[in-house]
Amino acid sequence: MPTTRPRFQVTETPEVERALTIAERAWPDVPRAERVSRLLELGADALQSEHDEQRGTRLAAIDFTAGSLEVAYGPGYLDHLRDDWPA
Repeated sequence: MPTTRPRFQVTETPEVERALTIAERAWPDVPRAERVSRLLELGADALQSEHDEQRGTRLAAIDFTAGSLEVAYGPGYLDHLRDDWPA
């Protein structure tokens, strides 16, 4: 099919063959090229979900620990510390 979009080649390694076999079972009536596209989309979605989950975990840890050191550094701590600095 003519296109102005970039194309690439994929060598059918054992891992790629496995993915295509699984895709064929899932989408038997879909042409092979479309199966490859669907696999790429699903892989990207899975990676994005993993990234979002990790980000959520990090943000939850930040929220959980936010303010936990307030007792160690009382009011005016930085001003007091800076009193010793040359002007």
